[in-house]
Amino acid sequence: MNPYSAVRRHLAASMRHRWVALLVAWLVCGAGWFGVQLLPTRYESSARLYADADAMLSLLLRGIAIDATPTGQMEILQRTLLSRPNLAKIISSTDLDGRVTNDIERDELVARLARDIRITTQTRNLFTIDFRDHNPRVARDVVQATVTLFFEAASATDRQQMDSARGFVAQQIASYELQLRQAERRRAEFQARYIDVLPSEALGGASRLETARERLLQVRGDLQDARTRREIIETQIAQTPATVAPEYSGGGGGGGGGGGGGNPRAAEAERQLRELRLRLTDAHPDVVAARRILSESQSGGGGGSAAPRGAAPPRPLARANPLMEQLRVRLVDVDGQIASLTRQEGTGQAEVDRLEGIARNEPELQAQAVNINRDYAVLRRNYEELLARRESLAIAGAARTNADRVRLEVVDPPVVPTRPVAPNRPLLFSGVLIGGILAGLLAAFALSRLDRSFYSLHDLRRLGLPVLGGVSAPRSGVRTASALAFSVCGLLLLAGYGAVLSGVPAKLVRFLA
Repeated sequence: MNPYSAVRRHLAASMRHRWVALLVAWLVCGAGWFGVQLLPTRYESSARLYADADAMLSLLLRGIAIDATPTGQMEILQRTLLSRPNLAKIISSTDLDGRVTNDIERDELVARLARDIRITTQTRNLFTIDFRDHNPRVARDVVQATVTLFFEAASATDRQQMDSARGFVAQQIASYELQLRQAERRRAEFQARYIDVLPSEALGGASRLETARERLLQVRGDLQDARTRREIIETQIAQTPATVAPEYSGGGGGGGGGGGGGNPRAAEAERQLRELRLRLTDAHPDVVAARRILSESQSGGGGGSAAPRGAAPPRPLARANPLMEQLRVRLVDVDGQIASLTRQEGTGQAEVDRLEGIARNEPELQAQAVNINRDYAVLRRNYEELLARRESLAIAGAARTNADRVRLEVVDPPVVPTRPVAPNRPLLFSGVLIGGILAGLLAAFALSRLDRSFYSLHDLRRLGLPVLGGVSAPRSGVRTASALAFSVCGLLLLAGYGAVLSGVPAKLVRFLA
């Protein structure tokens, strides 16, 4: 069978079941139109609000006060407006309270309000509140109650949050003060107990053990220097003669003079030599030059009169070297200093040994000190941050009390709607009509698939019998009447669609009611 013949057969079979298809279409359309008519009419009421935030004051308080952005407050207010307590207030202030009789219905109504009340942000400062209900007056009342609640929350929520924040910060400050005092007491007791081996602020962050070690090193260095000076003085004593500049005493000459035997030049040279030897060693070039000058002055003769002839030769008189006496005095001083430093070294070594013994007996002492100091630092930092937050809260509270931070205005107040917004009955009626027609066609097609009647010569030949030909049935009055009746029923279906589309059944129901 070619496709054209198959299509003709299915059309013929479907036309045979056209009344069934029309009945299915009537049933589907009737039930659908009745169901659409029973859908509750929903009215929508809305209001538009404008929130003007003080941007200049917000910029001024940024970084100083806490939560200095009114736009952030508005966002939080919008998100928290539809809380369960607020929805309960809306129900009690409208006619919705009369629709509930028990707690279960109240919970369902609260869930419905939370779902149906919509807060939509149009711009940065403009947003809308809308609600749908089958009663237009209730829809308006719910929106009006939500707007009123929004204004009340805008003035009360910020104050409540500020008071709550102040109380919380004050409570935390008191708690941290107590913890900080306890930490300071533990820290002081620990430092007093192990003051010898712990770092001390009075010692510049060093411990007594470190200070004792540094002092011991310094004493040992001073002792080594003193011993070096002693060796140098001993060397100078070994190189310095016991007597210097012998004086001569003549029989007829005048009384013996000091230094150069009455020679002023020799006396001056001897004085300079003594001064140099007090400061320098005998091998120093200045000392050697001064000694040479003294020798030349003494060999050149004195400034006094010559000894008379026949007199006895002068007898040399030895004089103690004053430099030797000074070196011996310095040696005694250095010996005393060495003895004192030796005693200090012993005392310092004993102190270092004692402190090191304490440190060895407490291997975890430094770790405990680090933990205590870290806990104290954390508590102190948190306490100082809480104090700063308290001041920020004070500034923010003053700004919100003395300045009009947010100005709210109702741009479009809610009104009682006159035209429903849902359901879209014309669209639903059209959809039901299309669905009914398709359901009838599908019913006719399904019956044609189950029909085993013969609609063509090809169906007869499939039986294996010889088929000579076919004779067309003459058009009778019965067939014409049937076609006319089917057309009338189809037109009635379309007329019913037009009636429900124009709202005649609803008007009739209202008229009868």
